[in-house]
Amino acid sequence: MDGWRERLGAGLKGLAMAGKNPWGGGSGSGDDGAPGNEGEGGGGESGGPRNPWLPGGGEPGKRRSASIEDIFKSRGPEGPRRAGGGGGGAGGPGFRFPERPDGKSWVPVIFGGVALVWLGVTSFHFVQPGEQAVVTWLGGKYYGTLDSGTNITAPWPLHTVEKENVTQVRLEEVPGTKTEKLILTGDQNLVDLSYLIRWNIADLTLYKFQLNDPRNALLEIGEAAMRAAVARQDLDSVLTGAGRAEIEQDVRMAMQARLDAYRSGISVQGIEINKVDPPSRVEEAFKDVSSAQQDADANLNRARAGANQVLARAQGDASEFNNIYEEYKLAPEVTRRRLYYETMEQILSKTDKTIVESGNVTPYLPLPELKRRAQAAPQPSQAEGQ
Repeated sequence: MDGWRERLGAGLKGLAMAGKNPWGGGSGSGDDGAPGNEGEGGGGESGGPRNPWLPGGGEPGKRRSASIEDIFKSRGPEGPRRAGGGGGGAGGPGFRFPERPDGKSWVPVIFGGVALVWLGVTSFHFVQPGEQAVVTWLGGKYYGTLDSGTNITAPWPLHTVEKENVTQVRLEEVPGTKTEKLILTGDQNLVDLSYLIRWNIADLTLYKFQLNDPRNALLEIGEAAMRAAVARQDLDSVLTGAGRAEIEQDVRMAMQARLDAYRSGISVQGIEINKVDPPSRVEEAFKDVSSAQQDADANLNRARAGANQVLARAQGDASEFNNIYEEYKLAPEVTRRRLYYETMEQILSKTDKTIVESGNVTPYLPLPELKRRAQAAPQPSQAEGQ
């Protein structure tokens, strides 16, 4: 633009040099440079105004003053040049688009190629397997949904295409790394709980246009469902893991029901509790309580084991007594003597006495006891024997 303005200024300057009056009136130099040549248009010596629209000013034999077209033509096929000698810059030729061999310009061809490339890039869309795309009209109004494969739409900005992977399972960690989230249990205790939400896109159209921020809605619904589920459990079941599976199942079902009611287009695949700890400020007290609870459980288990042994022994003695009683009812005398002999055997096997009866009864010698005593007596050393 600067070059064209300079060229136009040079042309006007040449026009002004044709005479003091741009229309040729008054005395001055004509196109042939002769002084005193009246301008064109019939002014003559009277100095009257000339008609600039008539060749020669209406007077035969006189040349008209140079017009803008004449100035441009006089500069050659490259157009007017600057006063310094160049058209496009100081001392250099002006910029011109290259011409084709037939003399026509390449500008339409260049613009046509750019238009074709623009149409190809913005009209053909390759949707990968597992993906879907939504098409909007002028970037706002929903137009349609594209499945996997090659699809054709109107060029941008008429149609805008946004692709999303609808099969990928996405993870949301709540509350995030190194962040404490306290939740109240059913027995009025606080726990620091973190969990994962696994989800994917079930309906891309609803996901894009139904909710303003689907991900934020998912997190808010998950937190509300988790707090409600933990509030139905006591502290021990939450900390020990006995109620975690039930909490995870309740949270997933509650979240899915609420998301379906909002028509969010989101499918919750699962909930996984990562960590359940007491609050950091009372963690030491919780550890002491947990240690005492473990000791109490250990003592209770030992007591139950002893009680089971005593009960089993008592049940065995009762069963043995019942069996003996049944035999006693069948043969009282024989049973009585057998019981007497077994009792005496148990008693005499533990004594050091020798019982000698009169008559032809062989006396009882506690041979096992004598043998035991002989083995327990110290043996003389070999030196003492020598």
